[in-house]
Amino acid sequence: MRADKKKVTRLLKTARGQLDGLLKMVDDDRYCIDISNQLMATMAILRNVNKEVLHAHLNGCVEEAFEKGDQHKKISEIMEIMDKLAK
Repeated sequence: MRADKKKVTRLLKTARGQLDGLLKMVDDDRYCIDISNQLMATMAILRNVNKEVLHAHLNGCVEEAFEKGDQHKKISEIMEIMDKLAK
């Protein structure tokens, strides 16, 4: 992985902490809107992690593949990711 591992790890640990908090909120029968807000915050963190990983992939792995003339596989991978993101 070419992404900033410290940044990715920090964000994932934050998301994990928020998920633990969400489980407690559900167990405590907290207000639905509070749970929803926390869910959206967690999803935003995960989107940011994914963006970080994909940017690093494009700037590293894909760029390297183009330099080596092996871009077809990487283009296919990017298209698959784009399809998943569009869902």
